[in-house]
Amino acid sequence: MRLAVPGRTLLLVAGMPGAGKSTLLASLPAAAGLTVLDSEAQRAALGSVAGNVPYAWQRPVVHLLHRAAVLRAALSTTPTVVVHLPATEPGTRSAVARLAAAARREAHLLWLQADAADARRGQYARGRVVQEASFAGHARRAEHTAADLLSDPPPEWRSVTVLDRAAARGGLRLDTGPAPEPAIPGPSAARSAARR
Repeated sequence: MRLAVPGRTLLLVAGMPGAGKSTLLASLPAAAGLTVLDSEAQRAALGSVAGNVPYAWQRPVVHLLHRAAVLRAALSTTPTVVVHLPATEPGTRSAVARLAAAARREAHLLWLQADAADARRGQYARGRVVQEASFAGHARRAEHTAADLLSDPPPEWRSVTVLDRAAARGGLRLDTGPAPEPAIPGPSAARSAARR
């Protein structure tokens, strides 16, 4: 899967816990001018000093550290910032888009679609299982997200892409090149939607 994210951009990779976001981001090759923020890095760093503290107690700190890292990266001079968040709530996705705008970045959204059963299996496979009540909320909110994003892409996103787990197995590549010349505004200039 190739995505065009030219210029100063922020790409949000979202989807239910267990959908495969970390696996997809792990396929991205390291590159100059690219920062990839996965909460797993914060979890590993905290776990190395927290010892036997249950992860349920570490989770709020991991989330806080991850969001602080997202804020720092968005405001940095790094051209391309990729952010991993479930963002099953529309308000969370909007907050990320507003952060991108405040940081003078174009916002791009990649939604990784998975059904609840597949996502649950993905959690067990990675060894990080979300509590049942929390997962049920994610699953409920995510149920119609893909269709909603494709039928009516939110205008704050420069592009919206929906990718299923099968398509994601091929990995992800970003075309970051220079920013294009400003286009004459039109009805579709602010957003695009595609299903791969």
